[in-house]
Amino acid sequence: MKIVAIDSSGLVASVAVTEDDNLIAEYTTNYKKTHSQTLLPMLDEVKKMIELDLSTLDAIAVSAGPGSFTGLRIGSATAKGLGLALNKPLIGVPTVDALAMNLYGTDQIICPLMDARRSQVYTGIYRFVPVNKSGTEHTASPRDTQDTLEIQYSLDILEPQCVVPVEEITDKLNRLPGDAGVIFLGDGVPVFREKLAELMRRPYTFAPALCNRQRAAAVAVLAAGYAKEGKMVPAYAYVPEYLRPSQAERERSEARKMAGEQAGDAMMSKGTFSKQKKSGSGESGG
Repeated sequence: MKIVAIDSSGLVASVAVTEDDNLIAEYTTNYKKTHSQTLLPMLDEVKKMIELDLSTLDAIAVSAGPGSFTGLRIGSATAKGLGLALNKPLIGVPTVDALAMNLYGTDQIICPLMDARRSQVYTGIYRFVPVNKSGTEHTASPRDTQDTLEIQYSLDILEPQCVVPVEEITDKLNRLPGDAGVIFLGDGVPVFREKLAELMRRPYTFAPALCNRQRAAAVAVLAAGYAKEGKMVPAYAYVPEYLRPSQAERERSEARKMAGEQAGDAMMSKGTFSKQKKSGSGESGG
């Protein structure tokens, strides 16, 4: 299956092309330019470099959120445009799940942290479980055969992606059974590093630069699995997953709420004044 994958959910812009188990190309930047400036030129460069015939694609995968509202909209618009033009389905991949996929095979607990502003993070808790070819969890045994010795790792979601204060996710990490350490990754790490040192009660470390940010290749790998499960949608039906309203939406909601409260206060004041007027008229008439 040939997939082009896009991730513009955070500071990083990333594009990848995979075919079955092969990564054919990946282009990732983490620079000052906006995704509206970089994403389409990156796609075009990858297309030229590997002489990609877009009509041979089977699907377009995109990081579905959460993340930067602007970044998600740019990625969504780009993916939908491709899907509509090529008549190809879209596969939305949860952003935080794809970040966790960067650490494939680790025996540590994985906790991506994306800065969500307002003292919150987009996050989740994951681990990789070794499984045999049959899909059952692998446990080492003297009776292992060639079939049982070959294992793969399945991404186990202990806490689905969410938006919470960093105190809440560290509390959940500290309460997990066992003594496995935690690996943090994502653009929230430098923002909350000091806070983590204050809150964590179990061993932890930070992912190195080669795997601590979004990668479109990880989006493509998860998307291939989703495709086998039939988790694809027509391009016109695709919608990102924001997890919470944007700042503009929150401001509009707060403005409407305030306007409603002011209107209510005005109505109450008018009603009180009207009652006082009637009461005063009654007294003078007596």
